[in-house]
Parts: sequence; C-alpha cells; structure tokens
Amino acid sequence: MPITRRSALAALATLPSVMAHTMAANREGSPMYGLIGKIRCVPGKRDALAGLLARATGAMPGCISYIVAKDAADADALWVTEVWDSPASHKASLSLPAVRAAIAEGRPMIAGFGERFETEPVGGVGLAPPAG
Repeated sequence: MPITRRSALAALATLPSVMAHTMAANREGSPMYGLIGKIRCVPGKRDALAGLLARATGAMPGCISYIVAKDAADADALWVTEVWDSPASHKASLSLPAVRAAIAEGRPMIAGFGERFETEPVGGVGLAPPAG
C-alpha cells in the first residue's frame, strides 16, 4: 500500500501522544542505559565482523535493542547502538559465554575503536520502556 499524504499526516498526528505515553511510562520506571560506539575494522573485515556481532548477540538478558550498522562514509567502520534496561545488565552481558566467544572471535577483525557515547534512552519508535 503506497504512503499517501493523508496516511503520513494521520501517522504524524499520533506521534505526540505515543511519545508522551512512552516518556511518562519510562519516568515511572528506572532509566534505561544506552551506548553508541564506533568500531574501526581491519580493512576488508567489516562485513564479517558485522555478521558476527549481529549473530552473537541474540539472547542477552536486559538487552532491549542491539543494532549493528555500517558507517556510510567509512568502508572499514561499524556503529553499534545498544539499549539496556540498566547499566548492570550491560556489564553482566560481558560475562555471557556467547558474548565472550564473540569477543574472542571478533578481536582479530578490530583495528580499534572510535567515539563512544553513553546515553539514557527515553523511548521512541520500536523502543518500549523497561517494565518497572
């Protein structure tokens, strides 16, 4: 079904109430924890590392969202955007056997790290606040 001006305006009209509900619900619970980080890959290894990260991070308790994205301007860089129910869940994930194995397998494909930002997500499309 094609997007029409009418359907786009109708969807946009609901956005303020959806965002207000999401933000209010999050204020009632504990704040979420977010990380956005750049990984510089060994030349030619970006796709392999992206696949590994996407596969190895399927079952992490407390992980609300884990997105691996190619940098549009740098053929050897990835961005990882994470949303967790708490900083403790993120820290605990680093001890999971699957995560430790992915780190060991991926380390030879990593040339270094770039920017790293800690955030406090409040909600948005596809992101529900944690139960609390």
